[in-house]
Amino acid sequence: MPDPDAELKRHGADPDLELAVSLARFGLGVNIALHGWTRVPGFPQFAAHLDQQFAHSILPPFLVRASAYGIVGAECALGLLLLVGFALRATLAAGAGLMIVLLLGTCLIQDWSAAGDQLIYLGFYAFLLALRRRDAWSLDARLARAQAEHAGAPSIDPVQSRYLSATD
Repeated sequence: MPDPDAELKRHGADPDLELAVSLARFGLGVNIALHGWTRVPGFPQFAAHLDQQFAHSILPPFLVRASAYGIVGAECALGLLLLVGFALRATLAAGAGLMIVLLLGTCLIQDWSAAGDQLIYLGFYAFLLALRRRDAWSLDARLARAQAEHAGAPSIDPVQSRYLSATD
C-alpha cells in the first residue's frame, strides 16, 4: 500500500513529527501558563513560601521577593506565548533562561530533587527549540506561510516553506 505522505516525506516533511512537536509545545504551554496563572490569586502565599525557602541562603530577601514577581510574570507570559506558538525562538530561549535562573536558586539551597525537575524542563525547552521549525501548527508557522503566499514565494519546494519562521 503506498504511503499517503510519501511526497511530503520526500521533501523533508513529516506530518507525525509536526504534530508531535506541536503537541509537546502546547503541553509545555499549558503547564507553564498554569504554573503562573494559578499563582496570581495566591501570590502572597507563594512569595512567603519563597521567602521561607531562601531564608538561610546567600540571596538577600529583596532579591527573593523580586524573583517571585519575575517568576510568576514570566510563567504567565511564556505560557501564553507557547500556547499560541508565537515568537517561538525567543520564547523558548527565554523559557530555558528562566529554568537556568531557577536552577541557580534551587542549587543554592541544595534542593536537588527540584533541580532535577528543572533540568528536565530545560531539556524540554532545548528539544523544542531545536525542532521549532517542525512545528507546523504554531502561529509563527501560519504567519510564515501567509507571508510566503503574499510574497508569491517560488514553488521550488512548497513543503519547505512551512518550516520558515517569522522569528528567525
